[in-house]
Amino acid sequence: MKPKKIWANLAVDNVLKTQKFYTKLGFRSNGSPTKELVSFFVGDDDFIIHFFEKDRLKSSLEGDVSDLEKGNEIMFTLAAESTSEVDTWVNEVKKIGGKIFFDPKKDIKALYDDNNFYVCVFSDLDGHKWNVFYNPGQKA
Repeated sequence: MKPKKIWANLAVDNVLKTQKFYTKLGFRSNGSPTKELVSFFVGDDDFIIHFFEKDRLKSSLEGDVSDLEKGNEIMFTLAAESTSEVDTWVNEVKKIGGKIFFDPKKDIKALYDDNNFYVCVFSDLDGHKWNVFYNPGQKA
């Protein structure tokens, strides 16, 4: 078998709020949103993330969606081009209502982790976690 594309499907409480959140972070829209779904392209490779209204995704899963207050389903990682870009992510996420777990300007452990990455971790309005890092040794 040879899959042509992979994408993620995540559950959200409010599709419109999710659309506003990710649009403000600069994610590119993938099609027209509906009351049950908003979709975005992420990164240069156009990874797709669909954000489904919880009940809609639950019916497709034929089971419960994750309770993100009790644990995590996944953490996406975004590569940044500089420490200032990571800092910009922190500022923008705070401004639009996301939650910062590691702020490299405030958390000395996150400043440069064991792998020498400049790191921030945040969650969106529904608790989906994201990691943004800069690796000074990374070649573009």
